[in-house]
Amino acid sequence: MTEPAARALPDGARVVVAGLGVTGRAVVAALAGREAGRPTSVVTVDGRAHDADVRDADDPAVAQRVVADADLVVASPGWAPSTPLLAAARAAGVPVWSEIELAWRLRVDRTSGPDGARGPAPWLAVTGTNGKTTTVEMLASILTAAGLRAAAVGNVGTPVVEAAQDPSLDVLAVELSSFQLHHTLTTSFEAAAVLNVAADHLDWHGSLEAYAGDKGRIYARAQVACVYNAADARTEQLVRDADVTEGAVAVGFTLGAPGPGQLGVVDGVLVDRAFHAEAGARDRQRTAAELGTLADLAHLAPGGGDGAPGVPPHVVANALAAAALARAHGVPATAVRDGLRAFRPGAHRIARVRELDGVAWVDDSKATNAHAAAASLAAYAPGTVVWVAGGLAKGASFDALVADRADRLHAAVLIGVDPEPIRGALARHAPEIPVVVVDPGDTGSVMRRAVAAARDLARPGDTVLLAPAGASMDQFASYAQRGEAFATAVAEL
Repeated sequence: MTEPAARALPDGARVVVAGLGVTGRAVVAALAGREAGRPTSVVTVDGRAHDADVRDADDPAVAQRVVADADLVVASPGWAPSTPLLAAARAAGVPVWSEIELAWRLRVDRTSGPDGARGPAPWLAVTGTNGKTTTVEMLASILTAAGLRAAAVGNVGTPVVEAAQDPSLDVLAVELSSFQLHHTLTTSFEAAAVLNVAADHLDWHGSLEAYAGDKGRIYARAQVACVYNAADARTEQLVRDADVTEGAVAVGFTLGAPGPGQLGVVDGVLVDRAFHAEAGARDRQRTAAELGTLADLAHLAPGGGDGAPGVPPHVVANALAAAALARAHGVPATAVRDGLRAFRPGAHRIARVRELDGVAWVDDSKATNAHAAAASLAAYAPGTVVWVAGGLAKGASFDALVADRADRLHAAVLIGVDPEPIRGALARHAPEIPVVVVDPGDTGSVMRRAVAAARDLARPGDTVLLAPAGASMDQFASYAQRGEAFATAVAEL
């Protein structure tokens, strides 16, 4: 296919790098390491980094001076379009790229691809409100099981701009947020998936429609397949609206029996009816390929093995999405099975911390929005969860979450600087549920006090579940630190 835009940066480009977190520093290193067409200058901007060239770009006058001589701004994901620097760049007609866009332009050829393939490594990309990290890690495990040199990159770990310049990789499994996609302009992924779309980051995007629209950018110019959630009409509509490469197909995944062109589940078997036969095969409509079974995912159930409760539905959905992307890349069915068996989730994702006095303690600190918390709660029996929740709401409402999952709750313990959004939802939709609000005054002891309150409320057979439904930055440095604080407090009981 024809490239949608030139891959290289303009020679002598003057680049402003906005943000010096992990992404920004990777961008600076990538620009510094270029062998040809190096920019004449790189100016770094970050109000919190002491080594930044500019630290006061929140001042509109300073922002205008910074972009006055710039040819390009590369924005870190945390920089909202409304920030003075990015607003000044738009007003001046200076292009704003994400790290993903820069990485796409700087891709290098593989040293030796499978079957002698050359050119840059293909990208298999994943976005969605929830499940991105798990799906990308599952995908990388499947690709590795197929004998490919693959890496899970993006939000999940290695910056994409670094991986894109590694000639040893055969294929990239790329996790993308709506923030990253907002300023991504010319990518053409081999296959892409939107797992789900629910209200999140509305403070950044301004509306659910704008948020969904940025998610949908992942499908633009898709080469082989656009993977969508058959249970989420919004993801299917994003596929319908996408301008894809000729020949790209829509592939749905479902927890039920799959129709033609879908992946799904039949009698506990993961089934592929999309990539199982050539497009013109006579028996294509009547056959399917077995990819594995729910037993291959048993280690991902809350208890983690034999005798555990069933595998949560969202875990099965993630596995099907990962399988669809891998199959779009040509991976055999046996590699899907082997990769799912080998996969082990990262920390703070429905991780069983301890069992004490008949009570299970589970860390799902990665559940940073209502949609994720709802999926986490759904894995447990009615009336058995002491829910530890709270954090930054990011403009979201919790009414639907509580209304849909109140039956799972035995009690709730609320943390966060502002517990009122969740407390209000509980009062409206589950007034019979006991609620303890942890005083946010002493941030350092918040989790220890929350765990103590949860212990007082829990009965044998209950699960104390940290599934906050909010971001962590009001009281913790990250969702990981929040989960670690929970695990430490539980260990001290």
